[in-house]
Amino acid sequence: MSTNNKRRGASGSSCAVPGVPALVNVPTAMSADLASLFECPVCFDYVLPPILQCQSGHLVCSSCRPKLSCCPTCRGPLGNIRNLAMEKVASNVMFPCKHSNTGCTVTLVHTEKADHEEACEFRPYSCPCPGASCKWQGGLDQVMPHLMMSHKSITTLQGEDIVFLATDINLPGAVDWVMMQSCFNHHFMLVLEKQEKFDGHQQFFAIVQLIGSRKEAENFAYRLELNGHRRRLTWEAMPRSIHEGVSSAIMNSDCLVFDTSLAQLFADNGNLGINVTISIA
Repeated sequence: MSTNNKRRGASGSSCAVPGVPALVNVPTAMSADLASLFECPVCFDYVLPPILQCQSGHLVCSSCRPKLSCCPTCRGPLGNIRNLAMEKVASNVMFPCKHSNTGCTVTLVHTEKADHEEACEFRPYSCPCPGASCKWQGGLDQVMPHLMMSHKSITTLQGEDIVFLATDINLPGAVDWVMMQSCFNHHFMLVLEKQEKFDGHQQFFAIVQLIGSRKEAENFAYRLELNGHRRRLTWEAMPRSIHEGVSSAIMNSDCLVFDTSLAQLFADNGNLGINVTISIA
C-alpha cells in the first residue's frame, strides 16, 4: 500500500586413487581443467559426490539424473554404479562458485560449495519489498532501478534523520508499510509489517535493511524510536542486507516489536510516526 511520509529537520586432504596421482596443492589452472571433467552434460553444473555413472562410465549430476530415463551421452541404461575413483579425485579439486559469472572468484572443495553458494554475495538479489508478489531477481546494481520502475508508490526521503509515517495502522489483517531513506551515498529500506504471529495476537515489526551486501551493512547502524505522550520506545541495531531479507528477523523478533495496544499509545488519529536515524558504525 502507499505510504505517506514527512521530513523531520535537518582445504581437503589428499586421497590416493589407483592409477590416479595424488593431488596435493593442485595449481589453479590444473584444478580448473580437472573441474571441467565433472561437468554435467545436461545442465553443465558439476557432478559432485556421491557420483553415479552409467554402464559405459558417463556421469550426470544428481539434479538431472531423476529426470532422465537413459544416459544423455550414450543412451544406455543409467544404472546405479558408484564411481569411487572420481569421487576421490573430486575431494582434491577446487571447484568455482556457481556465481562466478557474476563476479565471485572463490574456489573451494565440493563439501563447502553448497554452503558458500547459499550465502554468496554474488548470488542474485530478490526484490526486497515485503510479500511474495514480486518475483524479480537481478544484480545489486539493478535493485534500485527495479524499485523505481516497478514500485513507484514507495517514497524516498533524503537524510540520515527522518520520520517514517505509517498511515491507517488500524486496518484489519496483515498490512505492510515501506519507505526508502537515502543517506551516506547508500539507500535503506524501512519496513513496518503488521501480522498475526500468534493466534489472535497482532504485532507490529519494524526493521531497516540496506540495499547492499552484508559486508556493507556492517558499516552502519540504525535507531528506530517511537516517541509521544511522555513515552519512548527505542530499538538500535545493524541494518540487514537485502540478501538476508527481513523474514528471519521478524520470525526471531530481531527488530522493533510492539503490539497493537502499545501502538495506540504512540499513534495519532490512526497514524504512527517512527523516527529513523542512520549512522556510521
